Amino acid sequence: MIDGHGDDIYRYGARVKYNFSSNICRVDYLDKLMQHIALHPEAIGSYPEPYPGELEAMIAATEGVPAECVIVTNGATEAIYLIAHAFQNEGSDILSPTFSEYEDACRMYGHKIHHAARIDEISADAGVVWLCNPNNPTGKVLPADTVQGLAGTHCDKIFVIDGAYADYAVKPVMTPRTAVDTGNVVLLGSFTKRYSVPGLRIGYAIADSAILDKIRQYRMPWSVNAIAIVAARYLMTDTGTPTVDAPRLHEEALRLRGELMECGMWVSETDCNFMLCRLPCGSAPELKEWLVERYGILIRDASNFHGLDNRYIRVAAQSREDNKLLIKAIREWMSF
Repeated sequence: MIDGHGDDIYRYGARVKYNFSSNICRVDYLDKLMQHIALHPEAIGSYPEPYPGELEAMIAATEGVPAECVIVTNGATEAIYLIAHAFQNEGSDILSPTFSEYEDACRMYGHKIHHAARIDEISADAGVVWLCNPNNPTGKVLPADTVQGLAGTHCDKIFVIDGAYADYAVKPVMTPRTAVDTGNVVLLGSFTKRYSVPGLRIGYAIADSAILDKIRQYRMPWSVNAIAIVAARYLMTDTGTPTVDAPRLHEEALRLRGELMECGMWVSETDCNFMLCRLPCGSAPELKEWLVERYGILIRDASNFHGLDNRYIRVAAQSREDNKLLIKAIREWMSF
């Protein structure tokens, strides 16, 4: 794994007061979830299902696809590594810059990697195409019909569409039903992003059953723990669990983007709550450490994304007051 993923708050502990590094919207309903988990001591005292079939069936029913077209994994990251394993030694095209785990997983399983800057740069010998939509770190969304058309045009390739941030997008993305019907698409989903529970590690993949049958061959039993399964069932059925307010978050993101650009930064257009920025001076590691020490603000140093240098950061919009503090701090740092 490439060192330096976002939300590395564990490095700083109580020094961090404002977390712009994580793209996840913070929530205030986790106390109810913890109370529910406490009512199920069997989640600790007994083994879970070797493979979480009941949860897979719940997700399938919610998404309108057959149960055999869903696989639940230990976070979407496990699904990424399972896919890379199932198609080991293939040629893999990765639309970059993007989430580093695609490249890490592909290297682990002997893929021949090609980084593409645009969707029209897909190589002829690629067997797998990795596409993050909405894209991390830019926040951009490729239109659903564009993605479907791309997969239909290249029906000899498997398209892995990472939709972990789909709930944060203000533009339509590919639906699970379309992914299954298209036949050569694996659509990834994440409870981490949808319900703001990164510590539980619950993700899933939806695809035609023939593709998932191949992926399941490399699945480790009990990779999804019982507490995570209990929590996931609750989150899916509790009517009081709020959904992501994507339009509100995006509105604040656009406001923050404008102010960052006024500071002299290049900032990516975004269809989500987060965006990629390039500093006009200094370096991302220097700014990151300064913000933590001076203001307790944590940002994402994006210099380890493929194709980016040490001038890039990623930020996710927070409350308006928090965003104002970030801008004040960045302006102060740039004045030195």
